[in-house]
Amino acid sequence: MTRHFAPRPGPCLIDSHCHLDAPEFTGWRDQLVEAAQDSGVGQLILPAIHSDSFADSLAMRERYGCWLAFGLHPIYLSRHLDEHLHTLEQHLQQHAPVAVGEIGLDFYVPGLDAARQETLLVEQLKLARKYDLPVLLHVRRAQDRILKYLRQIPVRGGIAHAFNGSRQQADAFIKLGFKLGFGGAMTYSGSRRIRELAATLPLSALVLETDAPDIRPEWAQQQPNTPANLNQFAIVMAELRKMDLNELRHALWCNTYQAIGLDAPA
Repeated sequence: MTRHFAPRPGPCLIDSHCHLDAPEFTGWRDQLVEAAQDSGVGQLILPAIHSDSFADSLAMRERYGCWLAFGLHPIYLSRHLDEHLHTLEQHLQQHAPVAVGEIGLDFYVPGLDAARQETLLVEQLKLARKYDLPVLLHVRRAQDRILKYLRQIPVRGGIAHAFNGSRQQADAFIKLGFKLGFGGAMTYSGSRRIRELAATLPLSALVLETDAPDIRPEWAQQQPNTPANLNQFAIVMAELRKMDLNELRHALWCNTYQAIGLDAPA
């Protein structure tokens, strides 16, 4: 019998960014969800990445009870048409997502039209503001540019996914009401800046994520990342911060609810 994610009576781990609909999980998604739940993951956020994935995301919510976000991801720029913004708005109106996302800018992948990315980001920020939704941000080599647009088009915060900027940039996102997502990259001893940020940023600004099946952890580099890894990510963060694991889990649980504007269960 398929298990549904559902509110728990107490704090649990929440994967704040998981592509549960990814083709890498075809054929073993039920087992993946069960393993995540058995490891202590009580909920996850599935961000859609292009209009063709919206229906699959809705099917994942129907089957597993996960939280959804809808967005047009910058890496899939060639798939996005102007009319897809209208499709996105329809889904925001009709399907009660927790956020707009995954949206943002990617100035790392070659060949992506920067101006077109920025146009789509601006229009999606306007939709997030119109419907009073937080945003899930893809930010790769574009921190300052995204901060510029967030100041021009204020939204109700959200999460800067897979954060890898500077401390100054981190503080700027936090000042604008954003949480910062940490996951697999934090598990590598060579990721010194990311590990330093995970250790020293205000606890109230942090959330955990997997970005499954991507950003594989140090101990599983040859296989897809899965939400069951989230518990070990929490252990790594607790060690970096030199704090009690249960205290950290409670804080991260509260932070994730705050990031998407929901009240945590009493």
